[in-house]
Amino acid sequence: MSLRVYYDLMSQPSRAVYLFLKVANIPFESCTVKLRDGEHFEEAFTKINPFQKVPVIDDAGFKLTESVAILRYLVRSRNVADHWYSSDLQLQAKVDEYLEWQHLNTRLFCAMYFRHKFLEPMMFNRPVEEKKVARFQKEMEKCLEVIENIWLDHGKKDFITGPNISVADLLACCELEQPGMAGYDVFQKHPIIGAYRERVRKATEPHYEEAHKIVRIVTHKFLGVPRDSKL
Repeated sequence: MSLRVYYDLMSQPSRAVYLFLKVANIPFESCTVKLRDGEHFEEAFTKINPFQKVPVIDDAGFKLTESVAILRYLVRSRNVADHWYSSDLQLQAKVDEYLEWQHLNTRLFCAMYFRHKFLEPMMFNRPVEEKKVARFQKEMEKCLEVIENIWLDHGKKDFITGPNISVADLLACCELEQPGMAGYDVFQKHPIIGAYRERVRKATEPHYEEAHKIVRIVTHKFLGVPRDSKL
């Protein structure tokens, strides 16, 4: 098998790439990298990705990092449905619009809330810095309002860029899942986003929950949410 994919399903961008590969039925060899054990800092992985991050792909010797670049490459190099990243230049540009916006919005604030509310206190056995958490929560909630009111047009749009699912929706939902492990249920607190997540889940069945199995396990273990709950 020519395509190797290095990932950890605790990583939001890893989940987006993994989910796309599964839904688009693209064969690949799974190469898991345990972030919690620091495997991404080991010499063997650093040779694969000097940035020491996941996901990474190795397509018959061609290595590529960064989830957005990976998704674009996979769409262009494999035979996948056009709705994922349309060949129509204007529709494609609308997907790109979200992909550029999300770096300093959905990705940044959902990740930083999770990191400071849950990840760092757990990993380093130290108390939560409540002021820092409150700051990131405030910014995250502003971002969630933008998603509801602008990207989803107050619930009038089915998906980020219109009536059809695209790679933008995979990246969005995988980021929106992350705060749940730190006790902030995005989908319950923001019903428009909750309904949107259900459409994405339905469009990617049965792979959505498979990609989020670690999220569900961690949420169950640390927050007491039933393991079979889809949050």
